[in-house]
Amino acid sequence: MIKPPNLVPVIAIDGPTASGKGTIAQRVALALGWHVLDSGALYRLAAWLVLDRNADANDIDQVALLARRMDVKFEGTQTFMSGVDVTELIRQEHVGNLASRLAPHAALREALLDRQRAFRVLPGLVADGRDMGTVVFPDAPLKIFLTADVHARTARRCHQLRERGEFPDEKAVFLDLQMRDERDMQRTVAPLKPAVDAHALDSSTLTVDQTVDHVLALWRALPANLIGKN
Repeated sequence: MIKPPNLVPVIAIDGPTASGKGTIAQRVALALGWHVLDSGALYRLAAWLVLDRNADANDIDQVALLARRMDVKFEGTQTFMSGVDVTELIRQEHVGNLASRLAPHAALREALLDRQRAFRVLPGLVADGRDMGTVVFPDAPLKIFLTADVHARTARRCHQLRERGEFPDEKAVFLDLQMRDERDMQRTVAPLKPAVDAHALDSSTLTVDQTVDHVLALWRALPANLIGKN
């Protein structure tokens, strides 16, 4: 028997840039055998399309139309646009910066809302982003607000960039993260904030394994009626 979408379990993981939520979501989903949604990738894809098509980033209605028509497919950690692997392309810093500037606009968020909710299929979904627990999946039985201090996040982001062969300026990365945090928290549409029933988790001094174990422990501690146990 197929469960209605609202009975498909969801773990929503929200948090600021470079808090580690993407890695944690992937690892938790792998442990549970669930699907994963990297909602930030959708905004990066929209930004990449704007740049690739030389579209006007200030024409938000046009940006939203491009987002609605995206031919996107996720396979594990890879992202495909119209059959082309764009995983690394959308992770470039200038794409992320544009995505951050576009994300506050209601028209774009509305264009991507149904697409995000369509990821909610059995056996379950781990979704990471900035408004997973507040807007996209407000009925998720487990909501995590994953944080880390800006110095720890700067170190993580610089490490990621070096792994891609880049040579980041740590001060510039630090200032960029602060700017993104301020923009995400102060926007009027779906601001970055913990859901009222979210569990706050600071990963500043935790390893990935410790953070994953903490999330899984919270999930397994939930009452059976909330997580669909028989």
